Amino acid sequence: MARITIEIDESKATILRKKAAKFGLRPEQFVLATIEDLIVQPEADFKAAMKRVLSKNKELYERLA
Repeated sequence: MARITIEIDESKATILRKKAAKFGLRPEQFVLATIEDLIVQPEADFKAAMKRVLSKNKELYERLA
């Protein structure tokens, strides 16, 4: 199994923890379930979602590069 590490700002981490808790999950489990849902979407839907995420987080990705 591969391990991928990401960094997010604390305000987003707080939101992530709260959303995960609503489903009785740890944040890591919530993120994994979300990623798995994205991956199994039909190709066109996945591409649209990926473009939306990349566009939304463009500044963050540029700072991390």
